[in-house]
Amino acid sequence: MTGVIVKGVAGAYTVLSDGVRHVLSARGSLRGADLIPAVGDRVEFSLGDGARGGWLLRVLPRRNELGRPPVANLDAAVIALACASPPPDLSLADALLYQAGKVGVPVIIVANKRDLGEGSMEDILSQYAECGAPAYGVSAKTGEGLGELRGALRGKVFALCGQSGVGKSSLLNALYGTSLPVGELSAKIGRGKHTTRYCELIPVEGGGMALDTPGFSLIDVGIVPPDDIACRMTEFAPYSGSCRFSPCTHRSEPDCAVRGAAEAGYIHFNRWARYCVAYDAAEALWRRRYG
Repeated sequence: MTGVIVKGVAGAYTVLSDGVRHVLSARGSLRGADLIPAVGDRVEFSLGDGARGGWLLRVLPRRNELGRPPVANLDAAVIALACASPPPDLSLADALLYQAGKVGVPVIIVANKRDLGEGSMEDILSQYAECGAPAYGVSAKTGEGLGELRGALRGKVFALCGQSGVGKSSLLNALYGTSLPVGELSAKIGRGKHTTRYCELIPVEGGGMALDTPGFSLIDVGIVPPDDIACRMTEFAPYSGSCRFSPCTHRSEPDCAVRGAAEAGYIHFNRWARYCVAYDAAEALWRRRYG
């Protein structure tokens, strides 16, 4: 039999097959393999006898996979930001955008809580206007913008990613009428409290599946070639061929067309500035490892 892993907790995997959920354990041979089953994996399984639910036998080839959140076979990664409360962590969003692009997962940017700040929403959307990902300003509270976002997600298997408190569970509740628990910001630290404890795929209206994920504040993209950071900055492409030097890191080289475009406002300056910080960090790690 075949199905899709929709939840995995403490070695127990819930597999959806023909509308029926089965709670399964991984066979010893699968547990010993390098490939760890993930939510979203298509799998082969067998049913058990009596009290035993059954066994995962094989993970079928993946189209793609993310390391954080740990999920496979996505049609889209939805990077959720809050216009306010908590303040948007755009460096985290950049890292998620990089991670998704590296493994071939299309990205959608969502600025939630527009009811708390239209100006902030417009600033967020402008920073990602040229990054190659569609972007939407919405409010889970008032319903603004949800119809357009719902249409963009129709039929897709997607993961909501982002820091705690941006309203990922609230968005799913507003989009699809689910009843996921939602939390409030911590008054002391101004961050969201974790309400989602594990990843779970939820079938939604329109034939798709939504993955509500635990929030996080940091993401480690690992040791990567610094130039790979630049290659994934889509908005650099129209200008990078006009730099005086080749290769060019697009930071401090003279007559750098990319830096010039950022200074002139053709590339959002803050997005370019965060790129420089990310490049410096990647370069330091790369030299420490390979220098």
